Amino acid sequence: MDEAPPDDPLHLLVRWLEQAREAGAPAPAAMTLATVGAGGRPSARVVSLKRLEDGALLFTTGLWTRKAEELRANPRVAAVFHWPTLGRQARVEGEATLAERELTEELFAVRPRAHRLQAHVSRQGEPIADLSSLRERLEALDAETAGQDIVCPEDWGAIRIVPDAIELWTEEPDRLHERLLYRAGSSSWNRSLLAP
Repeated sequence: MDEAPPDDPLHLLVRWLEQAREAGAPAPAAMTLATVGAGGRPSARVVSLKRLEDGALLFTTGLWTRKAEELRANPRVAAVFHWPTLGRQARVEGEATLAERELTEELFAVRPRAHRLQAHVSRQGEPIADLSSLRERLEALDAETAGQDIVCPEDWGAIRIVPDAIELWTEEPDRLHERLLYRAGSSSWNRSLLAP
């Protein structure tokens, strides 16, 4: 790292996200989200970070999904961002909670129209016979709502992750990679350097 690390790791994470976008990294806001399922079984998938604000990471999902169900049972999560072209990754651990409805609707409104339509016709993760019936429903809803706003479904939610540990990893040519670990203290972050 060229400069002294900040006291708050979220400031550096914001900067890294901006730099990944500026560098044209593929899917710079993609994060692998790990939850805990029944019997302690881990479950991971890639979601898109919608916003990082007020000390929290925000993403959206259908509230009927497996990840939402697992979060209700156990709010402890881990997330990983990986930008291989920049030689960086960020690991986040924390607790997830359902955000307020107003924020959910705000984030839903800025989704591309196709994504908003899809949220109405597909129950993500549920078994289906084939995709053709979903495509027909999608086309019909698109035609039916032409020129209209697509409202946020009642069972759609924004999830807020409040981190209590963040590790920021920077690749080095000699394999002595820099690993900065931040842990939340009672009033500030505690920072330490880990061996690679």
